[in-house]
Amino acid sequence: MARTSPAIRHALRLVAVAYLALMLIVPVGLVFWRTFANGPGPVWEALRQPNAVHAFRITLEVAFLSVVCNTVFGVAAAVLVVRHDVPGKRLLTAFIDLPVAVSPVVAGLALILVYGRFEPIGGWFARHGIQVIFAVPGMVLATIFVSLPLVARAVIPVLEEVGTEQEQAARTLGAGSLQTFRRITLPSIRWALAYGVVLALARSLGEFGAVAVVSGRVVGETQTMTLFVQERFEGFDFVGANAAALLLAALAIVLIAAINVLKPNVLRPGGTRPRRA
Repeated sequence: MARTSPAIRHALRLVAVAYLALMLIVPVGLVFWRTFANGPGPVWEALRQPNAVHAFRITLEVAFLSVVCNTVFGVAAAVLVVRHDVPGKRLLTAFIDLPVAVSPVVAGLALILVYGRFEPIGGWFARHGIQVIFAVPGMVLATIFVSLPLVARAVIPVLEEVGTEQEQAARTLGAGSLQTFRRITLPSIRWALAYGVVLALARSLGEFGAVAVVSGRVVGETQTMTLFVQERFEGFDFVGANAAALLLAALAIVLIAAINVLKPNVLRPGGTRPRRA
């Protein structure tokens, strides 16, 4: 590989740092500074008000349910794509990536057209006493949609890198499919899975567009923290808006930093080849 000159390396490093500073570090730093401009007292008061507490609880509930669903789907989709030669594999891969290309607002509108109470599917749920749109189930579906690819896309490259030798050896020794998955496949992808779960959780905590469409934005009922930030900002309660925004940002940063510190070699882009027996 040709060696890059020191001047080019320094220039690239400067560009990367400047870009990150302008797009990430400075904006988040300003939010932090303005949030605590008058001390921690107003921040604590803003976060302990009933609407903020309820919004945070709804956010955690929606994020948890969506991450559980996407974890199950992501692992199943990764195993299907990597380990099985099924018809339509490329189409399935394209559909997994679709939420990245579709606007969250469009996703929310699509969910209303399917699960609205006056639509066939949504009407069936309504007749059985289940309200999907403008309720928590619709918010969960919207969050599932926008974070759907993250677990699958974290697991697929590692599953390809691991190969099938150990799984084939386990089957040769008499292990069943479930036992092979539990004893061989799952341990080999555990850190990639953990990273995908963390990304999905961070994305779910910060979702706004799709949830704003399907939730109805009812204060104290279907308001998440991102919707709370908007409502406080539009009400000129900048301390409340900044405090809630900083809380969401801090949660995401802590989650991603923790998982990278725990296993930096596996989670680094490009990864390292997992050890084989």
